[in-house]
Amino acid sequence: MRKLVLFSVPLLFLSFLCSCEVKVKTANTPKDITVAEYFNYGDTGVQSAGIKMIPIQTPAGTFKVWTKRFGNNPRIKVLLLHGGPAAGHEYMECFESFFPKEGFEFYEYDQLGAPYSDQPTDSSLWTIPRYVDEVEQVRKAIGADATNFYVLGNSWGGILAMEYALKYQKNLKGLIVADMVASCPDYGRYAYSVLAKQMDPKVLQEIKAIEAKGDFSNPRYEELLMPNFYQQHICRLNPWPDPVVRAFTHLDGTKVSKQIYVMMQGPSEFGIAGRLTNWDIKNRLKEISVPTLMVGAKYDTMDPKAMEEQSKMVQHGSYLYCPNGSHMCMWDDQQVFMNGVIKWIKEVDAK
Repeated sequence: MRKLVLFSVPLLFLSFLCSCEVKVKTANTPKDITVAEYFNYGDTGVQSAGIKMIPIQTPAGTFKVWTKRFGNNPRIKVLLLHGGPAAGHEYMECFESFFPKEGFEFYEYDQLGAPYSDQPTDSSLWTIPRYVDEVEQVRKAIGADATNFYVLGNSWGGILAMEYALKYQKNLKGLIVADMVASCPDYGRYAYSVLAKQMDPKVLQEIKAIEAKGDFSNPRYEELLMPNFYQQHICRLNPWPDPVVRAFTHLDGTKVSKQIYVMMQGPSEFGIAGRLTNWDIKNRLKEISVPTLMVGAKYDTMDPKAMEEQSKMVQHGSYLYCPNGSHMCMWDDQQVFMNGVIKWIKEVDAK
């Protein structure tokens, strides 16, 4: 493990427009990519800004998932897996400010049931194996393979990324797991034995009383959790960035998405109480042989020490620590997170 002058602006702009040699500088591509090449998606008809609805075969029929492509790079294709489940891609829009400058081809993606994708009501679809199969279908649709395919999962997306690697690592170039331990029982214990003790005892007592009654629709529950837990351990920025607000608003306001979240995660991020409660693959991490980056953060809902230990459990692991970050450290410790992830991808690509 490895720990202008003003009057010159119009002339410069004109020069930029007339030049056919404008390039996206990347050290890891076969040659410098021109802007035209980077944004050439091979579309011959009406341009859709990289957005494509990909058909997904499931046991309950065929549905479509929303994807948005950025860039064209045959050597680096990154698929972003959002959390939730069903939280949607919006809070991961921050990658748009970093990956294009590196020439990375990457994809935002709403998993089935998330706000921008189809939302079937068959609850049998909300299982890890079915989601893993979906990711594999998306991989095929975007034309990625073991020479260029990177999966970056945050939170629930980290569960999905690890499970995908366990079944399909033959199709992976690299794996990035951000802010997700390999054991939900460990996640639950950390929430109650460590993070809960950091709360005002009176606040914690009231939260527990609401949970004991199962009164999760009580507005007081959110009133207590938002300042005392979410703003401490989910995203520490004040105010929250618009993409984060949109993601939470759409998750809470989309009936099927909210149902999936509660069914699999539970009523909130404070611990876990859904279908994922007993999920644990710590003993299988040793099976992951592709280069893997584990990302932990000081204020995260996941124990950063556990994230570091996971980097030692996989065969070729690295660890990135975000000292000012929380569960969304791509936002609240952005420079550390993005610089570290980009550096790691370039190193793996160069091997």
